Amino acid sequence: MKTKILCITPIKHLKGVYEKLLSFGEIIYLPNISKSELIEFLKSNNVSYIFTNPNKQGFILNEEILKYSEIKIINTCSTGLNHIDIDYCNSKGIDVWSLTTDYELINDLPSTSELAFGLMLSLLRNIPKSFDNVKDGNWNYEPFIGHQVKGLTIGIIGYGRLGKIMKRLFSGWDVEVLIDDPYVDCNKVDKDYLIMNSDVIFLHVHVTEETKRMVDEVFLSKMKKNSYLINTSRGELVDEDLIIKSIQDGVLKGYGTDVIRDEFGDQKNSKLVEFSKSHNVVITPHVGGMTIEGQTKAYLWAVSKFKDIL
Repeated sequence: MKTKILCITPIKHLKGVYEKLLSFGEIIYLPNISKSELIEFLKSNNVSYIFTNPNKQGFILNEEILKYSEIKIINTCSTGLNHIDIDYCNSKGIDVWSLTTDYELINDLPSTSELAFGLMLSLLRNIPKSFDNVKDGNWNYEPFIGHQVKGLTIGIIGYGRLGKIMKRLFSGWDVEVLIDDPYVDCNKVDKDYLIMNSDVIFLHVHVTEETKRMVDEVFLSKMKKNSYLINTSRGELVDEDLIIKSIQDGVLKGYGTDVIRDEFGDQKNSKLVEFSKSHNVVITPHVGGMTIEGQTKAYLWAVSKFKDIL
Protein backbone atom coordinates (compact mmCIF):
# COMPACT_ATOMS: atom_id res chain seq x y z
CA MET A 1 0.00 0.00 0.00
CA LYS A 2 1.31 3.42 -0.98
CA THR A 3 2.07 6.00 1.69
CA LYS A 4 -0.61 8.71 1.81
CA ILE A 5 0.53 12.33 1.90
CA LEU A 6 -2.11 14.98 2.52
CA CYS A 7 -1.16 18.17 0.67
CA ILE A 8 -3.11 21.20 1.93
CA THR A 9 -1.25 23.89 -0.01
CA PRO A 10 -1.28 24.62 -3.77
CA ILE A 11 1.70 23.09 -5.60
CA LYS A 12 0.45 22.22 -9.11
CA HIS A 13 1.43 25.66 -10.45
CA LEU A 14 5.08 24.93 -9.65
CA LYS A 15 7.05 22.96 -12.22
CA GLY A 16 8.06 19.53 -10.97
CA VAL A 17 6.85 19.89 -7.36
CA TYR A 18 3.68 17.79 -7.60
CA GLU A 19 5.53 15.15 -9.58
CA LYS A 20 8.33 14.97 -7.03
CA LEU A 21 5.88 14.65 -4.13
CA LEU A 22 4.07 11.92 -6.08
CA SER A 23 7.30 9.93 -6.21
CA PHE A 24 7.07 9.46 -2.43
CA GLY A 25 3.53 8.13 -2.25
CA GLU A 26 -0.13 8.74 -2.96
CA ILE A 27 -1.04 12.43 -2.84
CA ILE A 28 -4.37 13.48 -1.40
CA TYR A 29 -4.52 16.97 -2.88
CA LEU A 30 -6.83 19.31 -0.95
CA PRO A 31 -5.23 22.78 -1.22
CA ASN A 32 -8.41 24.65 -0.30
CA ILE A 33 -9.62 22.47 2.55
CA SER A 34 -11.29 24.31 5.44
CA LYS A 35 -10.60 23.71 9.10
CA SER A 36 -13.86 21.85 9.68
CA GLU A 37 -13.34 19.74 6.58
CA LEU A 38 -9.82 18.84 7.68
CA ILE A 39 -11.00 17.75 11.12
CA GLU A 40 -13.56 15.40 9.59
CA PHE A 41 -11.12 14.15 6.96
CA LEU A 42 -8.46 13.23 9.52
CA LYS A 43 -11.04 11.47 11.70
CA SER A 44 -12.08 9.14 8.89
CA ASN A 45 -8.84 8.68 6.94
CA ASN A 46 -5.60 7.06 8.01
CA VAL A 47 -3.06 9.67 6.93
CA SER A 48 0.38 10.01 8.51
CA TYR A 49 1.89 12.97 6.64
CA ILE A 50 0.80 16.55 5.97
CA PHE A 51 2.51 18.89 3.52
CA THR A 52 1.55 22.52 4.12
CA ASN A 53 2.43 26.21 4.03
CA PRO A 54 1.05 28.95 6.34
CA ASN A 55 0.34 31.37 3.50
CA LYS A 56 -2.60 29.26 2.31
CA GLN A 57 -3.49 27.24 5.41
CA GLY A 58 -5.65 29.85 7.15
CA PHE A 59 -5.88 28.00 10.48
CA ILE A 60 -3.57 26.60 13.14
CA LEU A 61 -2.78 22.89 13.16
CA ASN A 62 -3.59 22.30 16.81
CA GLU A 63 -5.19 19.76 19.14
CA GLU A 64 -8.68 20.43 17.80
CA ILE A 65 -7.56 19.31 14.34
CA LEU A 66 -4.98 16.68 15.19
CA LYS A 67 -6.32 14.86 18.26
CA TYR A 68 -8.24 12.19 16.32
CA SER A 69 -5.66 11.86 13.54
CA GLU A 70 -2.82 9.45 12.79
CA ILE A 71 -0.47 12.24 11.76
CA LYS A 72 3.21 11.49 12.39
CA ILE A 73 4.90 14.31 10.46
CA ILE A 74 3.93 17.85 9.42
CA ASN A 75 6.21 19.08 6.66
CA THR A 76 5.83 22.85 6.32
CA CYS A 77 7.47 24.76 3.53
CA SER A 78 8.19 27.79 5.71
CA THR A 79 10.60 29.19 8.25
CA GLY A 80 7.86 30.51 10.54
CA LEU A 81 5.88 28.05 12.67
CA ASN A 82 3.04 30.09 14.14
CA HIS A 83 0.54 28.10 12.06
CA ILE A 84 1.36 24.92 14.02
CA ASP A 85 0.88 24.23 17.73
CA ILE A 86 4.42 23.05 18.38
CA ASP A 87 3.84 22.26 22.06
CA TYR A 88 0.94 19.97 21.24
CA CYS A 89 2.89 18.24 18.46
CA ASN A 90 5.83 17.67 20.82
CA SER A 91 3.53 16.20 23.46
CA LYS A 92 2.06 13.75 20.95
CA GLY A 93 5.29 12.83 19.20
CA ILE A 94 4.39 14.54 15.93
CA ASP A 95 7.53 15.67 14.11
CA VAL A 96 7.44 19.12 12.52
CA TRP A 97 9.78 19.75 9.62
CA SER A 98 10.44 23.31 8.48
CA LEU A 99 12.98 25.34 6.52
CA THR A 100 14.02 27.36 9.57
CA THR A 101 17.61 26.08 9.69
CA ASP A 102 18.07 25.15 6.04
CA TYR A 103 20.47 28.05 5.51
CA GLU A 104 21.86 26.83 2.20
CA LEU A 105 18.36 27.24 0.81
CA ILE A 106 16.88 30.23 2.62
CA ASN A 107 19.93 32.47 2.24
CA ASP A 108 19.19 32.36 -1.48
CA LEU A 109 15.51 33.35 -1.15
CA PRO A 110 15.18 37.17 -1.34
CA SER A 111 11.47 37.32 -2.22
CA THR A 112 10.18 38.50 1.17
CA SER A 113 12.75 41.29 1.46
CA GLU A 114 11.93 42.38 -2.08
CA LEU A 115 8.26 42.61 -1.16
CA ALA A 116 9.15 44.68 1.93
CA PHE A 117 10.99 47.10 -0.35
CA GLY A 118 7.92 47.26 -2.59
CA LEU A 119 5.63 47.98 0.36
CA MET A 120 7.90 50.84 1.35
CA LEU A 121 7.75 52.37 -2.14
CA SER A 122 3.98 51.90 -2.23
CA LEU A 123 3.63 53.92 0.98
CA LEU A 124 6.22 56.59 0.22
CA ARG A 125 4.77 57.31 -3.22
CA ASN A 126 1.09 56.55 -2.50
CA ILE A 127 1.06 54.10 -5.39
CA PRO A 128 -2.07 52.03 -4.52
CA LYS A 129 -4.21 55.03 -3.61
CA SER A 130 -3.15 57.05 -6.68
CA PHE A 131 -3.85 54.08 -8.96
CA ASP A 132 -7.29 53.64 -7.42
CA ASN A 133 -7.91 57.34 -8.06
CA VAL A 134 -6.96 57.00 -11.73
CA LYS A 135 -9.27 53.99 -12.07
CA ASP A 136 -12.07 56.22 -10.76
CA GLY A 137 -11.51 58.52 -13.76
CA ASN A 138 -9.33 61.18 -12.12
CA TRP A 139 -5.96 62.61 -13.15
CA ASN A 140 -4.63 64.82 -10.36
CA TYR A 141 -1.24 64.29 -8.72
CA GLU A 142 -1.63 66.78 -5.85
CA PRO A 143 -3.22 64.45 -3.25
CA PHE A 144 -0.49 61.88 -3.86
CA ILE A 145 2.74 63.83 -3.53
CA GLY A 146 5.07 61.52 -1.63
CA HIS A 147 8.69 61.14 -0.59
CA GLN A 148 11.87 59.97 -2.29
CA VAL A 149 14.04 57.22 -0.89
CA LYS A 150 17.33 59.09 -1.19
CA GLY A 151 18.36 60.72 2.06
CA LEU A 152 16.15 58.61 4.33
CA THR A 153 17.31 56.81 7.45
CA ILE A 154 16.31 53.16 7.29
CA GLY A 155 15.95 51.00 10.40
CA ILE A 156 16.13 47.21 10.18
CA ILE A 157 15.12 45.27 13.29
CA GLY A 158 16.34 41.70 12.96
CA TYR A 159 19.57 41.03 11.10
CA GLY A 160 19.15 37.43 10.07
CA ARG A 161 19.03 36.34 6.45
CA LEU A 162 16.12 38.65 5.48
CA GLY A 163 17.55 41.61 7.36
CA LYS A 164 20.88 41.17 5.60
CA ILE A 165 19.17 40.92 2.20
CA MET A 166 17.14 44.03 3.09
CA LYS A 167 20.31 46.00 3.79
CA ARG A 168 21.83 44.90 0.46
CA LEU A 169 18.73 46.07 -1.40
CA PHE A 170 19.45 49.62 -0.24
CA SER A 171 22.94 49.62 -1.74
CA GLY A 172 23.20 52.60 -4.08
CA TRP A 173 20.10 54.39 -2.80
CA ASP A 174 22.10 56.93 -0.76
CA VAL A 175 20.44 56.17 2.57
CA GLU A 176 21.68 55.58 6.11
CA VAL A 177 20.89 52.09 7.38
CA LEU A 178 20.60 51.37 11.11
CA ILE A 179 20.62 47.79 12.41
CA ASP A 180 19.32 46.32 15.67
CA ASP A 181 19.64 42.65 16.62
CA PRO A 182 20.76 41.54 20.09
CA TYR A 183 21.74 38.10 18.82
CA VAL A 184 23.95 39.04 15.88
CA ASP A 185 27.46 40.44 15.99
CA CYS A 186 27.35 43.32 13.52
CA ASN A 187 27.66 47.08 13.27
CA LYS A 188 24.44 47.84 15.16
CA VAL A 189 22.89 50.60 17.20
CA ASP A 190 20.75 50.80 20.31
CA LYS A 191 17.14 49.90 19.52
CA ASP A 192 15.76 53.13 20.98
CA TYR A 193 18.17 55.12 18.81
CA LEU A 194 16.99 53.20 15.75
CA ILE A 195 13.32 53.72 16.56
CA MET A 196 13.70 57.45 17.24
CA ASN A 197 15.84 58.21 14.18
CA SER A 198 14.48 56.02 11.39
CA ASP A 199 12.16 57.31 8.68
CA VAL A 200 11.23 53.74 7.74
CA ILE A 201 11.48 50.72 10.05
CA PHE A 202 11.47 47.16 8.75
CA LEU A 203 10.63 44.19 10.99
CA HIS A 204 12.52 41.00 10.14
CA VAL A 205 12.24 38.89 13.29
CA HIS A 206 10.69 35.57 14.25
CA VAL A 207 7.74 35.38 16.62
CA THR A 208 8.82 34.43 20.14
CA GLU A 209 7.50 35.26 23.59
CA GLU A 210 10.07 38.07 23.57
CA THR A 211 8.94 39.58 20.25
CA LYS A 212 5.16 39.20 20.47
CA ARG A 213 3.62 42.71 20.39
CA MET A 214 7.07 44.27 20.37
CA VAL A 215 5.51 47.18 18.50
CA ASP A 216 3.48 48.44 21.43
CA GLU A 217 2.53 51.86 22.81
CA VAL A 218 6.08 52.55 24.02
CA PHE A 219 7.62 51.55 20.68
CA LEU A 220 5.20 53.68 18.65
CA SER A 221 5.61 56.68 20.97
CA LYS A 222 9.33 56.74 20.21
CA MET A 223 8.97 56.68 16.41
CA LYS A 224 9.67 59.81 14.41
CA LYS A 225 6.62 61.81 13.42
CA ASN A 226 5.58 60.91 9.86
CA SER A 227 7.65 57.73 9.80
CA TYR A 228 6.67 54.39 8.25
CA LEU A 229 6.61 50.81 9.50
CA ILE A 230 6.96 47.71 7.31
CA ASN A 231 6.12 44.22 8.61
CA THR A 232 6.66 41.12 6.47
CA SER A 233 7.32 38.85 9.44
CA ARG A 234 4.20 38.02 11.46
CA GLY A 235 1.08 39.85 12.63
CA GLU A 236 1.73 38.92 16.26
CA LEU A 237 4.69 41.33 16.34
CA VAL A 238 2.49 44.41 16.41
CA ASP A 239 -0.54 45.72 18.27
CA GLU A 240 -2.76 46.57 15.32
CA ASP A 241 -5.14 48.71 17.38
CA LEU A 242 -2.22 50.90 18.40
CA ILE A 243 -0.96 51.03 14.80
CA ILE A 244 -4.36 52.41 13.81
CA LYS A 245 -4.32 54.93 16.66
CA SER A 246 -0.79 56.09 15.81
CA ILE A 247 -1.84 56.79 12.21
CA GLN A 248 -4.99 58.58 13.38
CA ASP A 249 -2.89 60.69 15.77
CA GLY A 250 -0.57 61.72 12.93
CA VAL A 251 2.56 60.04 14.28
CA LEU A 252 2.89 57.03 12.01
CA LYS A 253 2.40 58.12 8.39
CA GLY A 254 1.95 54.66 6.92
CA TYR A 255 1.98 50.95 7.64
CA GLY A 256 2.83 48.27 5.09
CA THR A 257 2.27 44.65 6.03
CA ASP A 258 2.14 41.20 4.49
CA VAL A 259 0.62 39.69 7.62
CA ILE A 260 -2.27 40.46 9.97
CA ARG A 261 -3.23 39.48 13.50
CA ASP A 262 -6.28 37.49 12.37
CA GLU A 263 -4.49 35.57 9.63
CA PHE A 264 -5.51 32.25 11.18
CA GLY A 265 -8.91 33.50 12.25
CA ASP A 266 -11.48 35.97 10.95
CA GLN A 267 -9.53 37.84 8.28
CA LYS A 268 -12.68 39.29 6.69
CA ASN A 269 -13.54 41.26 9.82
CA SER A 270 -10.05 42.60 10.48
CA LYS A 271 -10.16 46.18 11.79
CA LEU A 272 -6.83 46.86 10.08
CA VAL A 273 -8.14 45.76 6.68
CA GLU A 274 -11.17 48.01 7.07
CA PHE A 275 -8.97 50.90 8.20
CA SER A 276 -6.71 50.47 5.15
CA LYS A 277 -9.56 51.39 2.81
CA SER A 278 -9.30 55.04 3.81
CA HIS A 279 -5.76 55.43 5.18
CA ASN A 280 -2.15 54.97 4.09
CA VAL A 281 -2.01 51.28 4.94
CA VAL A 282 -1.01 48.68 2.36
CA ILE A 283 -1.79 45.03 3.08
CA THR A 284 -0.83 42.02 0.97
CA PRO A 285 -2.12 38.46 1.68
CA HIS A 286 1.12 36.87 2.96
CA VAL A 287 2.72 36.81 -0.49
CA GLY A 288 6.25 37.56 0.76
CA GLY A 289 7.81 34.27 -0.28
CA MET A 290 5.25 33.55 -2.96
CA THR A 291 7.20 34.06 -6.15
CA ILE A 292 7.38 31.31 -8.77
CA GLU A 293 11.16 31.19 -8.41
CA GLY A 294 11.19 31.21 -4.62
CA GLN A 295 8.30 28.78 -4.19
CA THR A 296 9.68 26.28 -6.69
CA LYS A 297 13.09 26.19 -5.05
CA ALA A 298 11.72 26.03 -1.49
CA TYR A 299 8.97 23.49 -2.17
CA LEU A 300 11.28 21.12 -4.03
CA TRP A 301 13.67 21.34 -1.11
CA ALA A 302 10.92 20.64 1.44
CA VAL A 303 9.46 17.75 -0.57
CA SER A 304 12.89 16.14 -0.85
CA LYS A 305 12.93 15.66 2.94
CA PHE A 306 10.50 12.77 2.54
CA LYS A 307 13.30 10.73 0.95
CA ASP A 308 14.73 9.95 4.37
CA ILE A 309 11.64 8.08 5.59
CA LEU A 310 9.57 7.05 2.57
